[in-house]
Amino acid sequence: MAVVPALAAAPSAWPEIEVFKSPHCGCCGQWADHLSAAGFEVKVTKVDDIGAARKRLGMPDRFGSCHTARVAGYALEGHVPAEEVKKLLAARPAAIGLAVPGMPPSSPGMDASRKDPYEVLLIDRHGSPTVFGKYPKA
Repeated sequence: MAVVPALAAAPSAWPEIEVFKSPHCGCCGQWADHLSAAGFEVKVTKVDDIGAARKRLGMPDRFGSCHTARVAGYALEGHVPAEEVKKLLAARPAAIGLAVPGMPPSSPGMDASRKDPYEVLLIDRHGSPTVFGKYPKA
């Protein structure tokens, strides 16, 4: 009888993240790889209109980036670090989700060698942001 390692057979402890991205964007795929490496199952859905996906998930356009995702009832906008997604899922705040507006050069899926500062924003149900995380970590 063959013994199968438990880790190989065990499902991810984290919920699936569905990423809505343009078929023409490479950094979105690299962000999805970042999430996979952190233990998330990732489903990539290619769309022609990221704004429509963002709107459907309730994320205000002013926090827009190059891709939008959904996980466990939350929206994720832009290059949100997997660590912050895990923190969100553990805390379960009343919020739309997390956003990293624009495309910070040092965020996951971009240039890992850079250390440019950026913030991860928690967007409350009224569309107001508060700082949820700061990078690089001190």
